[in-house]
Amino acid sequence: MADGSETSQLLSADIQDIKRMIPHRYPFLLIDKVKDIDVGKSAVGIKNVTYNEPHFQGHFPASPIMPGVTIVEAMAQTAAVMVVKTMDMMDNDMLVYFLSIDKCKFRQPVTPGDVLELHVSVLRARGKVWRFWGEGKVDGKTVAEAEFNAMMVPPENQ
Repeated sequence: MADGSETSQLLSADIQDIKRMIPHRYPFLLIDKVKDIDVGKSAVGIKNVTYNEPHFQGHFPASPIMPGVTIVEAMAQTAAVMVVKTMDMMDNDMLVYFLSIDKCKFRQPVTPGDVLELHVSVLRARGKVWRFWGEGKVDGKTVAEAEFNAMMVPPENQ
């Protein structure tokens, strides 16, 4: 790939792969699959939003809306899967810690029945600390966006 003539192959991860890459579990595993993984660059997470999720019991029972913080968390989980693929750290119990969230905006509510696409791209990667741009989209419309930093912590440093 040194001459730039080759194109990268896009990868994907189903729910079983995701569980091997990040430690999150019900009720806080917020992505169902990750597609279009371009290692070291970008990925698209998929969240099928259903009424059965625990946060809808209180947010809000008569008019369920996915909390904005869970949308940003789903972006971070998508980013973590892409980083684990990039670093070839499957089955290594990698933890991911938020360091900052900037330029965060919520543009439209996300409700049961929506398919939330979480588009994340790498802005910078320096050692364990990565910076991302994320956008949540439903039916092609941006519903949320944020810039965020995360630190990847391998098991030997936990």
